[in-house]
Amino acid sequence: MSSLLAAAATVAPMQLGGLLSQPLGQALAVIVAIAIVVLVGRIALKIAWRLVTIAAVVVGALLVLSFFGINVL
Repeated sequence: MSSLLAAAATVAPMQLGGLLSQPLGQALAVIVAIAIVVLVGRIALKIAWRLVTIAAVVVGALLVLSFFGINVL
């Protein structure tokens, strides 16, 4: 299976016909790379936002409990 992937990786640039050697091809590659980074970043920030919200609720609940003299920690 890995030899098939290696063969595909060596044939793919030849099939593109030097697409990345042209300035527009390079610009397209950069734009696609930025799009991938933005997509991954959006997913990571979505998860991070949820974790921060959960942490704020937990710490707030512990603070309210400590006001009433209930020491959880």
